[in-house]
Amino acid sequence: MYSELHREGRQGDAMDAKVWPRRTSSGCLALALMLASATIAAEAPPHDVIGVTSAQLDADYWSRRDRASGKPVLRRDEIASLNARLERSDPSVNDLAALPATLDAARVRGWIEPISKRPDGALYDERGEQLCEAALRALEQSLALDSIPPDRATRYGLVVRRAPLRAFPTSRRVFNAPGSTNIDRFQENALFPGTPVAVAHESADGKWAFVVTALYEAWIERVYVAVGERDAVLGYARKQPYLVVTGPTVRTVYTPEAPALSELQLDMGVRVPTRPDWPGDQPVNGQHPYTNHVVELPVRDADGALAFAPALLPRSADVAADYLPLTRANVLRQGFKFLGERYGWGHDYNARDCSGFVSEVYRSFGVTLPRNTRDQAISPAYDRIAFDDSWSRKERIEALRKLDVGDLVYIPGHVMMVIGQECDGPYVIHDTTGIGYLDARGAYKRVALNGVSVTPLLPLYAAEDMQTIDRITAIQRIRLVDRADAAR
Repeated sequence: MYSELHREGRQGDAMDAKVWPRRTSSGCLALALMLASATIAAEAPPHDVIGVTSAQLDADYWSRRDRASGKPVLRRDEIASLNARLERSDPSVNDLAALPATLDAARVRGWIEPISKRPDGALYDERGEQLCEAALRALEQSLALDSIPPDRATRYGLVVRRAPLRAFPTSRRVFNAPGSTNIDRFQENALFPGTPVAVAHESADGKWAFVVTALYEAWIERVYVAVGERDAVLGYARKQPYLVVTGPTVRTVYTPEAPALSELQLDMGVRVPTRPDWPGDQPVNGQHPYTNHVVELPVRDADGALAFAPALLPRSADVAADYLPLTRANVLRQGFKFLGERYGWGHDYNARDCSGFVSEVYRSFGVTLPRNTRDQAISPAYDRIAFDDSWSRKERIEALRKLDVGDLVYIPGHVMMVIGQECDGPYVIHDTTGIGYLDARGAYKRVALNGVSVTPLLPLYAAEDMQTIDRITAIQRIRLVDRADAAR
């Protein structure tokens, strides 16, 4: 996204351009490469992804190899404690309930200016034309920073539809190079129905709102936000009973009677309250409800105000009556539900990127992660192992071989989730633009994957002279640990 130009590792899968020194291959790595090559020759289907067989593209393959796959990693109360520690200790997380009754101009500017900073380098539109000075000035003027009042009552709202978050109040897509149109540098994130926000400011044309969420700050089109009373907004996430989306996505039932609630997409981990008290003889949007769940969703009235309305979610939808138990088997099952989905920078393409992928897998268990790779990698909330240049190749390999299913491995701009160990080291599932490795002749090969993929970790190269293992900055294990015990 655009903000990576001025805030390192904001999120996504863009590897930074820093060249790390190439290290002499150890015997362990040489063996790993040899074994990986042998595996390809003996078992792999006809594709060019190193070390991956068809059997390894199945969550059950990895679950069967893990004797403790069904054992709880964290109990529900431990997850609540972990989330509380994240909110308390991680500066990237906002506590909306703790916001003051009024927001002063300095605070609002402090949110907007880092995210909506003029780009340092050239950007190009979808026609391949460079943004000129006049276009850049227009973007800055659209922020309407001079019209921020000295103070203003804090306003709250709920998102009513999956919607993009942008670095600037514009839908205009921009890219680093002409023709390179996969990564829109103004695309920041996406918000889902029911997400609470604080509305901090409006664009010059009044069509966009700058919003603050628990995990992000950026611009959203105002038509996707319904403004309501603080208690109604913040209380929506506490309503019971509820359903949790456990599939990659589900959709409400089509209804011409209520277009705003028709085929509404809900992504993995979204929690939505239900209406079990709904009268069985009363239709919901023209349809008898007995074959569906009756859910309550936020809607926006003609004046932009918040209301709530019933909608139908099919009983066949991949949902659960509560967050799933956090076991390694469930982590595998949830992660593999996204296998093959197209990579979407900042949740573009109605999909997700690397950090969004792991966030939504863990959200189906009720675990909250920071949104971006940089924030995830440095968060003090988890069992973190920090890597630096003092780590030898042998130490890095040893650490990786001790990882369990669900552990997260970070390099600059990217995160991978461990799915198991083979004789040639850990395998990962990750939402990635592509991988590199050395082929049987020792030549560097780059494969564009652009999707949620399974790969081994040890043989990967970030560039011809840059092995991925040497770029690892951190490992995060989603565990409750005493901070003194988490030190290396």
